Amino acid sequence: MSKKNTDESGLEIIETPEALAGKINKAEVFFIKNRKVVVGIVGAVLLALVAFAAYRFYIESQEGTAQQALASVVYDFEADSLQKALNGSGGNEGLLSIADSYKGTDASNLANFYAGVALLKQGKYDDAINHLKSFSSSDLLVHARAQSLIGDAYMEKNQPAEAISYYEKAADYEKNEYFTPVYLMKLAIAQEKASKPSDAMSTYKRVVDEFPLSSEVVNAKKYMGLLEGQVGK
Repeated sequence: MSKKNTDESGLEIIETPEALAGKINKAEVFFIKNRKVVVGIVGAVLLALVAFAAYRFYIESQEGTAQQALASVVYDFEADSLQKALNGSGGNEGLLSIADSYKGTDASNLANFYAGVALLKQGKYDDAINHLKSFSSSDLLVHARAQSLIGDAYMEKNQPAEAISYYEKAADYEKNEYFTPVYLMKLAIAQEKASKPSDAMSTYKRVVDEFPLSSEVVNAKKYMGLLEGQVGK
């Protein structure tokens, strides 16, 4: 029988070539018995790696083109030329095309936001909601803005119950003195329209208590006074 010993680190040392050969033989036997499984797993992993690399290369190559297209159309958006911004002009792609043609890129993501805002201004609320829901951002302030705009679209559609959840999300993202009171006021108004006066009263009170220096406090107190009669009944 071959002797084994242990080095100072506790690792087992194989002293004889025969013992080493035995280890290798066991590995060979395992591979032979499970050849199809092993080859299949290795092949699947390699295929996944190749597919991921190809996808990343494709997205990176598309990103530059998409960013250039978006840079051109943002001028129309900022000039309030909404139709041109959405559909393009002078051979330039519009926001709708950029959002659809370059999916997976940062430019496509941002195009969804701009398109949502433009469509909301045009009164195309369902389309605006779809594009804004397709937008995401790691910047919580921008993400909150998108949630608030979705709430605005639902309010325009006279669907305050749907608007409430989006205003709640907007108010909960990265709370701050500037935007959170505005989102809370929108939430309270939606709650009133959804026949939830007690909830609205609580939300107005949050504005007063949590953001006493906000310019929204005056209106919050006024609306609380108007609601007191309803809540007390």
